[in-house]
Amino acid sequence: MKALVAGWFSFEQMGATAGDLLARDAVCGWLAEAGCPADVALAPPFPGGVDWREVEPDAYSHVVFVCGPFGRGWPLTDFLPRFAGRRLVGVDLTMLEPLETWNPFDLLLERDSTRAARPDIAFVEQEPLVPVVGTVLVHRQLEYEGGQHERADAAIQRFVAGLDAACVAIDTRLDVNGSGLRTAAEVESLVARMDVVLTTRLHGLVLALKNGVPAIAVDPVAGGAKVLRQAQTLGWPHVFTADTVSPADLEEGFARCLEPAARDEAARCAGRARDRLAEVRASFLRELS
Repeated sequence: MKALVAGWFSFEQMGATAGDLLARDAVCGWLAEAGCPADVALAPPFPGGVDWREVEPDAYSHVVFVCGPFGRGWPLTDFLPRFAGRRLVGVDLTMLEPLETWNPFDLLLERDSTRAARPDIAFVEQEPLVPVVGTVLVHRQLEYEGGQHERADAAIQRFVAGLDAACVAIDTRLDVNGSGLRTAAEVESLVARMDVVLTTRLHGLVLALKNGVPAIAVDPVAGGAKVLRQAQTLGWPHVFTADTVSPADLEEGFARCLEPAARDEAARCAGRARDRLAEVRASFLRELS
């Protein structure tokens, strides 16, 4: 007995989703629990697995199609005939036609059909959660001599490309916003929900620390300018300059920012900032009184 597990992840450009992959992993776990060896049919960009067009159908006793809408269109019109004679099992499918009209499965445990509805099986597959990382990058600022904005942004982009993390690009500019954000409240609300912020912008640093989110800041000006000076003023240690930052600096800083103590230190920085700004407020009000 051996199974071939297939789904929309088995065909190129067919819109396979995170839910499809979670459902696939759940079914693979069930097969392992049953002691049934299995191959998974995968197509680019998903690595590994087998190509359903090249495997020998007679190698399998079962073909399990997992997750998503299921109807009589292509590529199923090629897939199903190739594995005719195998025991066909459907799991977590939305059947597009009434079962009274068409049901090719020997066993159908559908998500929904004209016969039944069940919870999606992504509920039972838990992937390890990864950090959510906001990237807040600066545009070229001609007013600063020694600007290395592209170099600073590129250092962060290269770093996040190698992270096992969910990376969210956050644009703080609001006259033309690249993230679809419209107000300062929207920007700050998004920043506040990050686990770590990586930024070349002063307000990327400020809004992160203000909300207790650890930040790694890279000042885009050689030798440092306003971003470095702000971090020093706040007493925040994880700041570098574009001309000296290394991948090792970012790796070490990121590891430290994921530690619980980093959130406490970010909150203390915000508290110190508010205390000092109370003096600015008082001076301003004295001027007007």
